[in-house]
This record gives sequence, C-alpha cells and structure tokens, in this order.
Amino acid sequence: MKAFLKEVYDVIRYRGGGGHWSYVAHRVTGVGVLLFLAIHILDTALIGFGPEVFNKMMALYRHPLFRLSEIGLFGSVLFHALNGVRIVVVDFVPGATRHHRVLARVTWVSFFVLMVPVTIIMLSHWLKGEGL
Repeated sequence: MKAFLKEVYDVIRYRGGGGHWSYVAHRVTGVGVLLFLAIHILDTALIGFGPEVFNKMMALYRHPLFRLSEIGLFGSVLFHALNGVRIVVVDFVPGATRHHRVLARVTWVSFFVLMVPVTIIMLSHWLKGEGL
C-alpha cells in the first residue's frame, strides 16, 4: 500500500506537461467508463429479479448525485475518445510525434469547447425537472 501511495504521489508531483496530464486523464476516464459499463450491466440484469427491484434501481438513478454523474460520464467518454484519436494519430501518422504537444493542446481545447455547452444543456434540463 505504501508503494502504491508513493507511486500516486509521484504521478501527481511529476510536471510532464500536457502529454503527462493527457496520459493520467486517459486512464482515469477509462476507469470511469468501465465503472459505468459495470453498473449498466448490473442494472440491466436486475430485470430478471422482477419489476419491483428494477424500478427501485431506476428510482435511485433520479438522485441528484447520479444525475451529476451523467455529466461526468459524458465528459469521460468525450475526453477518452478525443485523446484516443490523438494517440492513434501520434502512433500511425509519420512525423506526428514532433507535434504531440500541439495535438495534446488541441485535445484539451476541443474537450472544453464541446463539454461546456453540453454541461449547460444537461444542467438546464435537470433544473427544469426534465430527464437528462
């Protein structure tokens, strides 16, 4: 456990620039998407236990914490996809490694440009009482 905590501290402390933070964010968003997939498989499987159990699980998703997590899920999928495209470009386009910093910045800027309006739309639906 102590070695793990030191490793986490070293990752946070390291100042590798946009490429490093893209690396960290890619792993974190991948885990987030994987957790969503596991929860989704579980809640879909609950239909086998009857409509009462399934409906209780669906009611849990109306909780504000779960609704906010939908915004986090969208952000995770969006960043993971954009950064995945950047990784493919760097790996398969000759000479792209010379531009990896620019590509990392383009990834982050694209993420925020796309994420801000989607967040506003999702929050506005939530505040109006509509489903997300």
